[in-house]
Amino acid sequence: MSSEPEFDLPRRLVAEGLGTGLLVATVVGSGIMAERLTGDTALALLGNTLPTGAILVVLITILGPISGAHFNPAVTLAMFLRGALGTRSAAFYVLAQILGGLLGTVAAHLMFELAPLDFSAHARTGPAQWWAEIVATFGLLAAILGGLRFAPHAIPWLVGLYITAAYWFTASTSFANPAVAIARAFTDTFSGIRPLDVPAFVIAECLGSVLAVLLFGWLLNPGTPLTIRGALRAPAE
Repeated sequence: MSSEPEFDLPRRLVAEGLGTGLLVATVVGSGIMAERLTGDTALALLGNTLPTGAILVVLITILGPISGAHFNPAVTLAMFLRGALGTRSAAFYVLAQILGGLLGTVAAHLMFELAPLDFSAHARTGPAQWWAEIVATFGLLAAILGGLRFAPHAIPWLVGLYITAAYWFTASTSFANPAVAIARAFTDTFSGIRPLDVPAFVIAECLGSVLAVLLFGWLLNPGTPLTIRGALRAPAE
């Protein structure tokens, strides 16, 4: 999840689009299934949470060696700020993630005989929700950056377990991913978010990512001064 992988850019972009698409299909599809199987909101959330954490472990394990398994513009932003990803690659990663996420929503809807895309009416807004997204994304990047530093092979589990937990301890159910937030604006189901509410979520997620890069760039790099330049210097991994 750090340095530019050995695979060429087209293969990396397909991996990013595919991974984000399967992630969104899991988030949306499991939300639809949970909502249809139970009227208990807490149980439905659990039915949405467990598949999401599980699929992240699988996707990061199989696609991480190809693209770094970002599947998330906030992660790509972090890697760009740390100098681990070039400007051109980062821009294409984000585009692939957004397109992949939208296709993931379409895939989930078609499996459940819904219209391919449908604007969500599920309101998710307000300072508490925005703060929750800052916290959720900060924590996700903390898990990734700490994993890169101390336990690279554990990153699939660190991310999967973190997201599983963050679904429950954040008021927003931990989107922590601008591409997923955009894709979820096109599903009027359990996991949806109103398009109107998406920009604030994206801003909060990017802010959480930047804060994590700044703090952990210093925290994980002994001898580095507490400055922005020092924090953006990636430690040896």
